[in-house]
Amino acid sequence: MAPILELIKKNAVPVNVMRSAARGALPLPADETLEVLVYMAQHPLFGEDARMTLAGWDAQSALEVLSKDTATPEVLLYYWQPENRRPVLMPTLIENPAIPENLLMELADTASRETVKMLLASARARSTPGVVEALLGNANLNPGEAQELQGGKPEPEAAPQQTEPTLEEFEVVPDPESAAALQAFEREHAAAIAAEEGKPFELVKDEEAAGEAITTDAASVGQEAGEPVETVASTGAQAGAAQGLVAQRMAPENADEFEAAEQQRLTVLQRVSKLNVGQRIKLGFIGGKEERALLIRDTARLVQNAVLSSPKLTDAEAESFAASKNLQENVFREIARQRRFLKLYPVVRNLANNPRCPLDISLTLVKTLHVYDLKSLRHNKNVPDTIRKVAAKLYTEKATRGGSKKE
Repeated sequence: MAPILELIKKNAVPVNVMRSAARGALPLPADETLEVLVYMAQHPLFGEDARMTLAGWDAQSALEVLSKDTATPEVLLYYWQPENRRPVLMPTLIENPAIPENLLMELADTASRETVKMLLASARARSTPGVVEALLGNANLNPGEAQELQGGKPEPEAAPQQTEPTLEEFEVVPDPESAAALQAFEREHAAAIAAEEGKPFELVKDEEAAGEAITTDAASVGQEAGEPVETVASTGAQAGAAQGLVAQRMAPENADEFEAAEQQRLTVLQRVSKLNVGQRIKLGFIGGKEERALLIRDTARLVQNAVLSSPKLTDAEAESFAASKNLQENVFREIARQRRFLKLYPVVRNLANNPRCPLDISLTLVKTLHVYDLKSLRHNKNVPDTIRKVAAKLYTEKATRGGSKKE
């Protein structure tokens, strides 16, 4: 068990460390971070943050952890649960001997067509009699596969039919304008979409959370100073009491409504994670505000561009994206490329003040800022020094134009 997890279980760490733990922002190895997140997923205050972090965790990093024989049962079983399953992780979970055979048998009995294929490709599943028997009773197993499992010669499988991506789970109906824009986008980017079709959904990492100053991490409760765990736990008791008070103050007035809203947000993330690139592009055009806020953080650039090309995207959303510090460079370049966004002065101002915005774009946009925004920008220490200097120069020129300098 990770040392920090022991402290968390004892309620011996401050609230800000708990918050960072739920965001996966503690400076820990991936296996320890996942172990902490799985435990935090049941926390009454930070559970939703932890589950959101787990749902968006980098697939390659998760695979490396889940493939090891040292992976903890809690982490393995978390990702095994139907509500937390990610198709890209399932083959590795199926092969891991720490997953009991009875769970494999339960899976094989009711598996979807996609999961049936994973089980058939698994040497472990095919060598387990109970799993084979369960697969033979699964309606999604075709006759040729059943014959092969029973030792006969397999019949050739019919070529899979190409089907139009469906998004019925999201209950969205495209309006004519969005549908037309989607078709034009798909025609223009057909080759690129086909090339990236198999790219799994991954969220851009929240660099604001990762870069958040953790002033009291495991070291702050005494470990770096060499104090024994008993002393650390004792010192953390006061922090635990403080955490309880803060949790009490932070509790929403209507906890049921808050829980329902957070669960809905998490459900959307889990559904999106199962879509391929083409389906995510379609959802970017026809989905709602919540879907767009999620898809704009997709690491697939085509999906980001689809969101920004959607006629349903509002001015307020564009302003929010322009100010966000946890989006990829491509988003800011795409916003700056589209004239409809540059007509919105708040978008221009937000881009110029965003430290994540590429320097060449910021240098172009800063020249269009109003004098009072230049005055503020020249003191913004979050942006590059070059931007501050240009803003100061432009402010001096504009403020002194036609009279004495304005302060």
